[in-house]
Amino acid sequence: MLIKMKRERSHTEDRYLAVWLATAAGLLNAMALGAFGFFPSHMSGNTSQLSSEFNNSDLRDLTFLGCLLLAFVAGAVSARLAVIAGIKNNLRTIFCLVLVAEGIALLCLSLFEIFFYSSRNNREVLVLLGFLMGVHNSTSTQLSNGRVRATHITGTLTDAGISLASVLSAVLRRDPSKNAHAQKKQLKTHLTTIFSFLGGGIAGLWLFRLAGFHAMATLGAVLILLALVSMALTLMKVRRTALVKARGVK
Repeated sequence: MLIKMKRERSHTEDRYLAVWLATAAGLLNAMALGAFGFFPSHMSGNTSQLSSEFNNSDLRDLTFLGCLLLAFVAGAVSARLAVIAGIKNNLRTIFCLVLVAEGIALLCLSLFEIFFYSSRNNREVLVLLGFLMGVHNSTSTQLSNGRVRATHITGTLTDAGISLASVLSAVLRRDPSKNAHAQKKQLKTHLTTIFSFLGGGIAGLWLFRLAGFHAMATLGAVLILLALVSMALTLMKVRRTALVKARGVK
């Protein structure tokens, strides 16, 4: 799920990826809303609000929204550069390492809020969360070759609509082709992403009301654990394959 194989990824792998990462994105987005009254991953809305602030001439809000957008892009760029470096050095677990880094950053940020919370820092924390959301979305997008965008639900809904139209067209034409079958698989993947994000959002707000920033810290720990387990399973599989090959040579 978190490893980029030489073979083409299956939709089943992408659906597992969507369940984990889109749910995590929905959780974090809702927790940020509960904590700060703001969505750190809603870039379409933030961009629209940024344009309206030009008319209001509110320099403070304008600066905040601009920094939030730049932070999201910076997160996506950072994740991409890390992946390029990992692929160049033949590091198969690079996506796991990016997720570990994201989880550690989220855990540290949550612990800071637990012990040193101040409403004066809310905007700075939101900018950091925007950066992590950029990392998160870039990671899922690169892993799935664009089929799973953990935070970009607007685009996913559009893609789901396109896939649904293709499926309906194939049904009406009674087209049993491989392309129609592929569109059905793609539609299932998009729907998995959408409902995972939605479920995470519902649970995230409830969990934050129940446990506050401890819930956010737990999410960071879960991301770290997920990546470490994936790395361990990958290393075990590589060693097992190498051992089988060595026995075959003998």
